Amino acid sequence: MGNRFMKKIGIGYENYKRFIDEDMYYIDKTLLVRDVVEKGGEVTLFTRPRRFGKTLALSMLRTFFEKEIDREGRTIDNRRYFEGKKIMDAPEEILSMMGRYPVINLSLKSAKQSEYREAALQLRDEIVSEFSRHYYLKDSDKLNAEERQAFAELSLTKKRDEIKNEDDFKKEIGRYATALKTLSVCLRKHHDENVIVLIDEYDVPLENAYYEGFYEEMVGFVRSLFESVLKTNDALQFGIVTGCLRISKESIFTGLNHLEISSVYNNSFEEAFGFTQEETEQMLMDYGIADRIPEAKRWYDGYLFGETEIYNPWSVIKYVKSIAVNHMKYPMPYWANTSSNAIIKDLVWDADEKMKRQLDVLISGGTIEKEIHEDITYDDIHASEDNLWNFLFFTGYMRKVSERTDGERIFLTMRIPNIEIRSIYRNQISAWFDKQVKETKKGELNKAVLEGNTDGIADYVSGLLEKSISVFDSAESFYHGFFLSLLYEVPNYAPRSNREEGDGRPDIVLYPDRPRDPAIIFEIKVRKKFSEMEDGLQEAYDQIKDKKYEEGVLDDGYLGVKAYGICFCKKSCIVGALPG
Repeated sequence: MGNRFMKKIGIGYENYKRFIDEDMYYIDKTLLVRDVVEKGGEVTLFTRPRRFGKTLALSMLRTFFEKEIDREGRTIDNRRYFEGKKIMDAPEEILSMMGRYPVINLSLKSAKQSEYREAALQLRDEIVSEFSRHYYLKDSDKLNAEERQAFAELSLTKKRDEIKNEDDFKKEIGRYATALKTLSVCLRKHHDENVIVLIDEYDVPLENAYYEGFYEEMVGFVRSLFESVLKTNDALQFGIVTGCLRISKESIFTGLNHLEISSVYNNSFEEAFGFTQEETEQMLMDYGIADRIPEAKRWYDGYLFGETEIYNPWSVIKYVKSIAVNHMKYPMPYWANTSSNAIIKDLVWDADEKMKRQLDVLISGGTIEKEIHEDITYDDIHASEDNLWNFLFFTGYMRKVSERTDGERIFLTMRIPNIEIRSIYRNQISAWFDKQVKETKKGELNKAVLEGNTDGIADYVSGLLEKSISVFDSAESFYHGFFLSLLYEVPNYAPRSNREEGDGRPDIVLYPDRPRDPAIIFEIKVRKKFSEMEDGLQEAYDQIKDKKYEEGVLDDGYLGVKAYGICFCKKSCIVGALPG
């Protein structure tokens, strides 16, 4: 493997310049510059799932367009960051825009505090840091005294302990609701060029506010911020906003009729975020693991942006580093740990019977059909089932298979994208199911086990399974672990799993604490068809006999033994005592 392909993999890096300065592996997305100019609106909203390269893309756009000034007041030449990149083949009218414009760059991702006051003040601090970045405006002779004073006042903030009461807080936040417009006007006058505004992760404070209980207050602040800098701003060249979800126009983008929207559903800017099939295959080949391409596809492919097949970029780079650099053997669900999956937890824990059936279908590889609509507010997510499925689709937990229209509405057939996302559903469902098991009173089961009431055991276990969501593909390992967990409270018995007895390892043996009580053997089988369950029970009986499990238990010194077969199929089970 050549050295050029052992470049550092930049996991967690979101600054474009660092990728180039440190010669990290970079999948070239610079043609986004051309596409933003040619296809973007005055304001373009990009909505993509978390960790799909939005922040890095904005960093690249800023590096290209910005007329950047250093602390000594000198203009920084950033052309070297694009040498050999695809954008250098763009028309001259595009290349002439390099290093030409003042840029306002604001990230809202840090506003995750549990109270509105702290979250709003965090956004204020982010705005102030952008004023500090353009420090040179305070002495600009192109601004009049009033403009310089306005800039200086907004560059200074009240400390938190100086904000004594609610009125002080409202005044302080009110100053910054329109501050970006003030900054853009000053930049326009100093540079004699309109301003490019880049706003990253705009919906993070909204999602946080929804879960923390101050959604309306945060909506009001973000709406005022957007209206001032993106709607009524003659100094604006163009704006780019990124997020995970399109919040409805009525709540955030009020009056922004010039808004261009690029989401996972429509077919513009398809290749700008995430990795294409070709890009993913090239990366795996570059790191010498081309033989793992099919595995990577099963785990991390499955997204359809417009009509283009897209891989999860975060998971691909984590996978390549784990396999090619750290020499791990198996893929992992890397994306599951990058952000809150609270919405999946809500879906699973609050699911009614209809939704459980739909989850059953999805987890088993099937599809569901739902009406699609992009205008969503967090307040509306749980208002209807369709809103919830729409949220899951636009945030990367579902993918489009096909679509149809009845003339007025559009319906998408959707499925879970890949193994990685299926694991997120499984983990939440497993946690939910474990909770159900723990909360179930087991006295009835214990009584049936001790009395050898096979119908009672079967009824109890089937009843508990009936409440669940079938996500385990009829895996014997699930049923084994599930049934074992039910037996830990059988009085005066200790369950053991796969312990050697006779000529093999019975699935579960309940060993008695008292010599007068018999040991109890359970051998578990699984069938995919109800009509085959009796055959499964017979197989369990035959294994108990052939492997001499009963004799093995008696040889251990126990005075008696009972043996049972148990066969599972989907959400049902049958139990039988070993015949004579």
